[in-house]
Amino acid sequence: MIGIIGGSGLTRLACLEATHREVVRTPYGEPSAPATMGKVCGHDVVFLPRHGPSHTIPPHEVNYRANIWALHKLGVSQVIAVAAVGSITGLSDCGIMIPDQIIDYTHSREHTFFSGGDKTVTHVDFTEPYCESLRHKLIAGLGILESETRSSGTYGATQGPRFETSAEIRRMERDGVDIVGMTGMPEAVLAREIGLCYATVAVSVNAAAGKGDGIISLKEVERNLEQGMANVRKLLETVIPGLER
Repeated sequence: MIGIIGGSGLTRLACLEATHREVVRTPYGEPSAPATMGKVCGHDVVFLPRHGPSHTIPPHEVNYRANIWALHKLGVSQVIAVAAVGSITGLSDCGIMIPDQIIDYTHSREHTFFSGGDKTVTHVDFTEPYCESLRHKLIAGLGILESETRSSGTYGATQGPRFETSAEIRRMERDGVDIVGMTGMPEAVLAREIGLCYATVAVSVNAAAGKGDGIISLKEVERNLEQGMANVRKLLETVIPGLER
């Protein structure tokens, strides 16, 4: 089954024919919202809004462990994570990137299932943090979009909820980061730990700090979110029918 995690601007999925909602109890507390079960283009899908149904959960307070565990319990095997990001290396507004690498700048988040006295010490390989087979299927669908698209790049995950300083963005650019967001980690590594095929669809909604003209405008972000998420919905409708093959 396919799971979709909606980020900022995607608290509901218009193309999803919902059948019911399911509250999942997890050992890690409550997920961000009840999971919406339904179909996209005739294929079974589970949708979970990362920030809650009304976008009230800030990125540093998302219960990532509960969200990923809930999707796993519901039978999800492939996860498409949608994320709004800022562009560092010139991805245009509303452009979409399918990143292939990630750098974690977050702190103080519950970031692993393998903690606690009853757990054995476990290490997972994270050389390639995203599922390549799922990435390639998403990349194959990018051609339908009129906005700029990129098939690779590095996502920098920051703590939030504030935006970054221009000095932080300059440091990240020196580190090789192309886009910056606040939710990429620990979501990606938790999916790896539990055995889910996970990839991110990143939507550029603003130029990162110091990369645009003046300060970051929330009105501009909201405007770009609307158009960017319309592109995401179009991409999902194109790609999902081929995911279960």
